[in-house]
Amino acid sequence: MSYTRREFVSGLTLAGAARFLGGWPDQASAEPPPETTSLRLIRRTGVDCISPQYIAEELLIAEGFTDIRYVRTDDSAAKVERALATGDAHITMHYAPALISQIDRGDPVVILAGGHVGCYELFTTRVRSIRDLKGRPVGVPALSSVPWQLLGIMMAHVGVDRKDMNFVAVPLAEQVKRLVEGQIDAFLAFPPTSHELREKGIGQVIFNSAVDRPWSQYFCCVVAGNREFVSKHPMATKRAVRAILKSADMCAVEAGRVARALVDRGFSQRYDYALQTLRSLPYGRWREFNAEDSVRFYSVRLHEAGMIKNNANRILALGTEWRFLTELKKELKG
Repeated sequence: MSYTRREFVSGLTLAGAARFLGGWPDQASAEPPPETTSLRLIRRTGVDCISPQYIAEELLIAEGFTDIRYVRTDDSAAKVERALATGDAHITMHYAPALISQIDRGDPVVILAGGHVGCYELFTTRVRSIRDLKGRPVGVPALSSVPWQLLGIMMAHVGVDRKDMNFVAVPLAEQVKRLVEGQIDAFLAFPPTSHELREKGIGQVIFNSAVDRPWSQYFCCVVAGNREFVSKHPMATKRAVRAILKSADMCAVEAGRVARALVDRGFSQRYDYALQTLRSLPYGRWREFNAEDSVRFYSVRLHEAGMIKNNANRILALGTEWRFLTELKKELKG
């Protein structure tokens, strides 16, 4: 991994900001070094909500990593999940229900910590409530995608069987166009698409997972790792998770500085959109919300909707590891 002079100076600024958030780098210096100095994270095109791992580089260097690489994926969540399961990526933030589905089907992934609450908003042009979507064309990237999962359990929550839904497979790049043309009545958007829709005055929001209960009480995205990497490299795992959680704190309290760094490094295209994302998502609440409760919440709903076979207790036993988070909550009290 190489840095331009501008990136290096920006990095010093971000790392300097991190020191004022507490708990770094004192704990790291008192621990054994990571078992490996190589770390691979996900770089997902067009997804701004996982910004903490994009700005974690300087903190990861301070944690002892010298070879930090981002595995590029397109906007397909399936490719993120495949990279994590195969070990092409070691650690990433990703959508909790998608990871739960991976655990359910036996993929070697493990959920390690909470990330942030919310990111999905349901945009529509024709209906007033979630229940009114019954039978209407609703766009999803695929009939196994993250939006399909969330819409399925959302509809079940208001008493509508997903079998009564008219899900239409629409590529993410075409969803806005299809909504405007009336070919679909709604779709779930996340940053930066949600910012684009608001800027252009397209549709209205009838659901926001960052503010609407019960969804706003549970982590949307969580930190997860490849099981073999976590098992073989526990100290490296803890250090990587610590850097990502510290970066989440930075996203919460240094939104303007982080947004500029995201654009300068090519992770985001527009400063205003990046800033909106950072200000709208509660990144700093990873200490307050219970990651285990979030996994249980989504597991119960996915199981009730017939989307996974294992119950919540089995999912927790098969695919979670909380010891790193427990230690880091004590260290990083904020």
